[in-house]
Amino acid sequence: MTAAHDESLLAQVAALPALPGVYRYFDAQGHVLYVGKAKQLKKRVSSYFQKDHGGTRIGHMVSKIARLETTVVRSEAEALLLENNLIKSLSPRFNILFRDDKTYPYLKLTGNGTLFLKAVPSASGAPEPQTFPRVAYYRGSVEKKHRYFGPFPSAWAVKESIQLLQKVFRLRTCEDTVFANRTRPCLLFQIKRCSGPCVNLISPEAYADDVQHAERFLKGETQGLLQEMEARMMAHADRLAFEAAAEVRNQMTALSRVLHQQSVDTGTDTDVDILAVRVHGGRACVNLAMVRGGRHLGDRAYFPAHVEDAHALQAVEDEEQPRLPVEVQVLEAFMAQHYIGIPVPAALITSVAVDKVLVAALSQQAGYKIAAVHNPREQRRVWLEMSEKNADIKLARLLAEEGSQQARTRALADALDLAPDDLDALHIECFDISHTAGENTQASCVVFRQHKMQSSEYRRYNIEGITPGDDYAAMRQVLMRRYGKLAEALRSGEGTARLPDLVLIDGGKGQVSMAREVFTDLGLDLSRIVGVEKGEGRKVGLEELVFADGREKVYLGKDSAALMLVAQIRDEAHRFAITGMRAQRAKVRMGGSKIEEIPGIGPRKRAKLLQRFGGVRGVESASVEDLLGVEGISRELAETIYNALH
Repeated sequence: MTAAHDESLLAQVAALPALPGVYRYFDAQGHVLYVGKAKQLKKRVSSYFQKDHGGTRIGHMVSKIARLETTVVRSEAEALLLENNLIKSLSPRFNILFRDDKTYPYLKLTGNGTLFLKAVPSASGAPEPQTFPRVAYYRGSVEKKHRYFGPFPSAWAVKESIQLLQKVFRLRTCEDTVFANRTRPCLLFQIKRCSGPCVNLISPEAYADDVQHAERFLKGETQGLLQEMEARMMAHADRLAFEAAAEVRNQMTALSRVLHQQSVDTGTDTDVDILAVRVHGGRACVNLAMVRGGRHLGDRAYFPAHVEDAHALQAVEDEEQPRLPVEVQVLEAFMAQHYIGIPVPAALITSVAVDKVLVAALSQQAGYKIAAVHNPREQRRVWLEMSEKNADIKLARLLAEEGSQQARTRALADALDLAPDDLDALHIECFDISHTAGENTQASCVVFRQHKMQSSEYRRYNIEGITPGDDYAAMRQVLMRRYGKLAEALRSGEGTARLPDLVLIDGGKGQVSMAREVFTDLGLDLSRIVGVEKGEGRKVGLEELVFADGREKVYLGKDSAALMLVAQIRDEAHRFAITGMRAQRAKVRMGGSKIEEIPGIGPRKRAKLLQRFGGVRGVESASVEDLLGVEGISRELAETIYNALH
C-alpha cells in the first residue's frame, strides 16, 4: 500500500471484511468525497490504495482521503439501495449526482371511495362535501384517506387531466368551504363542466358512478369503460329513459373524442416510464417520459453533475470487469437515485441495458416485480424514440446555453478588468432592497459563480430599526451584516475568508455612495463595488455601471454580453427580493387566521375585530378594555384574545 496516507487509515483498510457493503471517503475537512458499494469491501477498498494513480482524477481523489467509513450489508442489492440513499443525502464530490427533484404533482380524488356510502344528509337537507368527492391538483406526501393518481411530469399534465375529467365526467373541483355555502350552481355547471352536486342537481349514487368511471379512465381501463357505458345507455333506452340515455351518450362521445385527441394506447400498457440517456461534451441528459393510464403525459429532463469524475473512478473499482459505457453508468445512477421514495411503474423502457441487480433492488424496494426493457417494439419503440430525440434536443440546448453563459462571464471580466485566477471561480454577489410603502423591508443577496446562479447560497435579510422607506439605510445595514464578519476574518488572517470578485448594487450614485462608506469603514477594496443604474426611461439595455472607486460611469452597449450578464444577475436579485417581501406581507396578513384560531373566535367575530381595529396589528395593539368595545366580546374572551396575541 502507498505510504502517502495515515497508518491508522491503511490499517483500517487492511482489516476490512470480505463482505458486501458500502464505503464512504472523507477529506481532512470532513467533506464526503465518494460513496461506493462492493461485493467484497476489503478487495474493493484496497484497490484504491495499492497503486500510484498519478495525476489522474482517481489520484486526485485518493490523495485527499483522510477518513473512511463502511457499512456491512446482507446483499449486493441492499448495498446498491444504501449507496444511493447516501449519495442523495451526502452529495459526494466524485459521484454522479442528480438534483433531488421530488416535487412531482399528483391528481387527487378526495375520500377513499367508501365515505359517500356512509354519508348522512345534514339536518337542513344540504349536500355534504364528503358525499361528493372532489378532483384536485396536489403536491406533497400522500394520505390513505384520499386517492392519488400519478406522479405526473408537470403541473400542466395534471391540470389538463382535471379538465378532461370535468368535460367527460363533470366532477367538482371547488373547495369544501365553497361547496358547503353554495345556494345556486356556479358557472362550471352552466358550461357543462360540473354536475351541480352542491345544490342537489345530481344524486350521490349517480355522482359515485361518475367518480368510479373517472378512476377507471385514469387507470387506463378505457375500452372496458366504453363498453360499460354503452351497456348503461342501452339499458336506459330499453326503459324509455331517453334523457338519461342521451346523457350517457354525450359522455361516451366526449370520452371517445378525448381518447382520439390524446392518442391513447389501448393495449396492455397503462403505467410506464421511458428513460433515454445521451452523453456529449462532458455533460449528460436523462429524459424521463411518463405514460399513465395509457396516456403519454410528457417528459422531464435531468442533467447530472460529476459525470467525468465518476466515469474515471469506475476503472479502479473492478478491474476484472470491463468498464461500463458512461451512458449506462449515468442511467443506472439516475434510476437508483430517482426512484427512492416515489412509486415505480411495473414497466421501465430504457435506451441502454441496465444491471439486473439494479432492477431486482428496485423490485425489492417497491414490493412488486419490475421489468426493464431496452429493445422495445411497436408503440413502446415509438415512445422510446420520442424520448431519445427529446434528450438530444435538451442536451444540445444545455451545451449551447452553458457556452453562451461562459462567454458572458468572460466578457464581463474583460469589460471590468477583473482578473480571477480561474474564470469558473469568478464570484459575484448582488444586492437589492424591496418593501411595501416602507413596510416589510427586506434585502436580498444573490450569488453568481461557475457561470450560473447559486440559489443555495442566496440570502434574505429583514431590515429593522430604520426610517420606513429609507433604502440607503437599508443598504448600509445589509452590507454591514454581510461583510462585517468577513472583514474581521480577513484582518485576522484566520480561515479561508474571501471577498467576492464583484459586488453589484441595484441602484445609482446614492446606493453606491452608501456601499462605498460601508467598505471604507470595513477597510475593504472599493474597486469591487459596481452600481447598476437604470438608463433613460428606465429601459432595459440602457443601464450604466457606476463605480465606487471614482471611475467614470460606463455604458457597455445594448448588445453587450457583459451587460446581459449584469442584467441577468440584477433581475434575479430583484425577483428574490420581491418574493421575500411578498411572503413577509402574506405572513402578516395571515395573522388574521391566527385570530380565528383563538377559542371562541369565528369568522364573524374575527371580521368585527379586524374592521374595528383596522387590521391584525391593530388587534394586537388593542388593550383588554379596547377589545371589550367590540360587539359580542365578553371580558373573558377579551382576556383570552389579549393573552393569545401577546
